[in-house]
Amino acid sequence: MRSTLPVLLMLVSTVTVTTPATASPATPGTTTPGTTASVTSASTPSRGTDPGNGPERNDVAAADPTTSATATARGDNRPDANSGYPRRTQLRVYPENPADKSIKLGLAPYHSLAPRLNDLQRRSNRISVEVIGQSNSGRDLYLVTLTAPESPSETRRQDAWRDRIENDPVGAKRDPFLRNAYKAPVWINANIHGDEWEGTDGALRVIEYLATSPDRQTTNFLRRNRIYVNLTANPDGRVAGTRPNATGFDLNRDFVTASQPEARAMRDLVKRIQPLLMLDEHGYVANTLIEPTTPPHGQNYDFDLYLKHGYEGGLRMEEAVQTLGHPEAAKPEIPFRDYEPGVWDGWAPIYTAQYSMFHGAVSYTIEIPMRVNRSDYTSLPESELRRRSGINTDVVEATIRSALGYVHQHRDTLVDNQIEMFRRGLAGEAQRHIPDGFVPGFGPEDRYTTEFPRGYVIPVGGDQRSGQAAARLVDHLVANDVRVKRADRPFTAAGRRYPAGSYVVDMHQPKRALANVMLEAGRDISDKVPVMYDISGWSHRLLWGASVDIVRDGRLDVRGRDVVAASPTGSVEAAPGQDLALRLADGKDAGAVNDLLGRGLPLRRQDDGTIVVPADARAAAVEVSDKYGVRFTAASTGGQPLRRPVLAGAVAADELKALRDMGFEVRTVSTAVLNDGFDWSRVDVLFVSSGLRYDQLTATAKASFDAFLTRGGVVARGATGARFNADAGVLAARAVAGKEDANGVVAVTDRSGRAGHSFVYAPYWFTDLGTGVTTEQTYRGLVAGHWTARADGSGGQNSAVGQAAVVSGTSARGGRAVLFGTEPLFRDHPKGLYWQVADAIYRTTR
Repeated sequence: MRSTLPVLLMLVSTVTVTTPATASPATPGTTTPGTTASVTSASTPSRGTDPGNGPERNDVAAADPTTSATATARGDNRPDANSGYPRRTQLRVYPENPADKSIKLGLAPYHSLAPRLNDLQRRSNRISVEVIGQSNSGRDLYLVTLTAPESPSETRRQDAWRDRIENDPVGAKRDPFLRNAYKAPVWINANIHGDEWEGTDGALRVIEYLATSPDRQTTNFLRRNRIYVNLTANPDGRVAGTRPNATGFDLNRDFVTASQPEARAMRDLVKRIQPLLMLDEHGYVANTLIEPTTPPHGQNYDFDLYLKHGYEGGLRMEEAVQTLGHPEAAKPEIPFRDYEPGVWDGWAPIYTAQYSMFHGAVSYTIEIPMRVNRSDYTSLPESELRRRSGINTDVVEATIRSALGYVHQHRDTLVDNQIEMFRRGLAGEAQRHIPDGFVPGFGPEDRYTTEFPRGYVIPVGGDQRSGQAAARLVDHLVANDVRVKRADRPFTAAGRRYPAGSYVVDMHQPKRALANVMLEAGRDISDKVPVMYDISGWSHRLLWGASVDIVRDGRLDVRGRDVVAASPTGSVEAAPGQDLALRLADGKDAGAVNDLLGRGLPLRRQDDGTIVVPADARAAAVEVSDKYGVRFTAASTGGQPLRRPVLAGAVAADELKALRDMGFEVRTVSTAVLNDGFDWSRVDVLFVSSGLRYDQLTATAKASFDAFLTRGGVVARGATGARFNADAGVLAARAVAGKEDANGVVAVTDRSGRAGHSFVYAPYWFTDLGTGVTTEQTYRGLVAGHWTARADGSGGQNSAVGQAAVVSGTSARGGRAVLFGTEPLFRDHPKGLYWQVADAIYRTTR
């Protein structure tokens, strides 16, 4: 018997799309009547493609100018988190936006969602809606919960059982009441890529069915399960028809970094609901793609607890999609079964599905089949676009219904799986060996494991490189549901003495895999698979700027308290009357410097990069020390005056965010902007990494830049920066390109011989350095990631060893410049490298 929910698994061939007929001003509690149009799914064959799911740089997406002022504040009447279910929220209604890109496809525009959800809440006691945050442009993020009504005491009991599964798994396993009455949580995440719309619309069908269906099977299903739907994870992208959010970030690359409010809302949601199974609905891959992935599989997973359900559930979704009868979705693709290694990997924790696995979920990325975005959106007839979107919506609905049926049928074993994952973590047990044939096709190429250390220590005091970086790392771990303890007294671990106040991550904890995936170095998998889908290396321990020690084994008896938030780190350690020194070691240091410069204080920069604050500005130093958590010590004499630099930035979205987070004033430029006539008079430094070509400038624009270079500085990165440097003749250095898909954590040495780490993505190095050009940083080798050579042997990691990764110097025209072959601001992740960019900017500022 495949399912006990035949009604749930019925597939709908006629799509009903509701759109508002009129719209009123956004007023909490206002709804708008709608009209209904019927779109019948056709069966003409048409193959979709996957044009945009690869590791592209983030392009900036403009915020929607139609967003109303009332859409920038949180709605009233939020439900009490301690109440039972339903938890009704009167959602504010947004003005009708005829520019919403989903309308052309016959899909639900964002402004129609709140009226529909408000209406369903009035008509049904099985549906609850909460606002779990806002997008960058201020649009509400809707969490829809579907379950049978619960009293407050029943809800508290469910919460207690969920907590027991995580924190007392042995007791949970033995608890007959939990095993009989715990509601299985399922998470459906829709529309995380804004121009992959149909996840929202397929989910709406299921929501409306579960909320209103009168049949007994639906009622019984909701007594045993809770379904959580993040209805549109990226409303700004949905409206604008862009893959990224309004600030240009791909949200499905932002997990474990959580730089964006939408990603933080999803992180907090998965932590809160602890789903047994989740679907992340995407598009577009011909036929439909259903995970599990190809190797490499994340080495921190208890993969045996995932794979059997992951594969079997995928097969059931495949069957459900095929049952639709659409020729365009006749042969769904399951990467584990159908793809070569690396083509669709499960290695990085940056994706929704892979991140959710660390919270105990059997998770899937679903890629629906028929492309309706990018060039197709503008070139195809509206009738064809609506035909395709109708098929896609059917596929979304089929995968959701199949997943719900699978959870209902396998609830007990899914609960046992989650309990066992957390039990192994608390017990500190080794990962299980998975034999060949564990599921059809499993073999040595699928076997990725790690040895968990006994723990990690984040010291405080003199052994800590950056106090604010340590505090940031601790807060980030806690935000991801990793347990961190702060020692009450000095202790010894692995033969080393640590002061009181040091932080300890004991790896005997339920979500040890999540802790380890953030804190371990990672692994060089270049020889394991020929290609990788996206990044292959990351490490909060090596890239976030804090000193973190590994305790490989032995005892870890530390008396202390669980951390809710890291302790403040700022200090002013020089005696009154002394000048104060701030040594750049973190982006927060740069933020403090720019804050002080913005107050008009006369700071100095010494040759080693130390920033000096005059003694009479001590009160301001104390204030920014507290604000940014920075450390001031006694300064030596000397240094050149430093003013607050103004940047012209031809940069990617992630770099723009990082620069502005450090307090730099950035005026965005491009080839077109310079050609239109750009005023260089108040600019100190040009940062160029994207969207600027010197050879495409007009003669006038070239002359203006050349004049700027006699006094101003240049900081350049990557392929665009390297080409700009060569074409404009800024520094005498030849840039050599590493293999274009190479990426990961690299070991480096700075000019003083100090070892460290950096990050690369399509790396460069520099040779044939001219007079006055200095090597600031040298490659020592790849630590973790994927970096192979081209077919002709060029561009490999061995070719980079010993070469200059970062260089600086003075141009023939007199301006100073720094060239980066690394990626120190990549996707707002390697936060411990930001200071290098700040130092380069200060160095090139006159």
